[in-house]
Amino acid sequence: MKNEATLLNLVCIIAALAFVALAGLNAVFSASFLTTDNLFVTMVCMLMALMFAVNPLLYLKDEGRLPIPFQKRLQKRAALKAGVPEAGTRALPQSAPLLDAKGRAVPPDVRSMIANMKQKQP
Repeated sequence: MKNEATLLNLVCIIAALAFVALAGLNAVFSASFLTTDNLFVTMVCMLMALMFAVNPLLYLKDEGRLPIPFQKRLQKRAALKAGVPEAGTRALPQSAPLLDAKGRAVPPDVRSMIANMKQKQP
């Protein structure tokens, strides 16, 4: 399964680079680049390159190989807004019960499922 994902990501990267090269060739070899047709072809090529490049980039992000700038700072800021205590501090017990859309208390099994979904996955 991992070999298949690697092969598919490699094909996507090659296709994305081919579309970027095609857009570059269109810009270099066209007599008048700022015509509607040339701009349209360039935008279509760049959009196709983006569509092929998204899948390998998301795969690298999920594997943890793609560093995202400012990610830790944003996560820390979101945790402070949500009221999640930092590491080394004690959490206060939750005083207000979790409520559904109609204002009723959520059952304990649903609360545990929500807590499991909020946990950071490896």
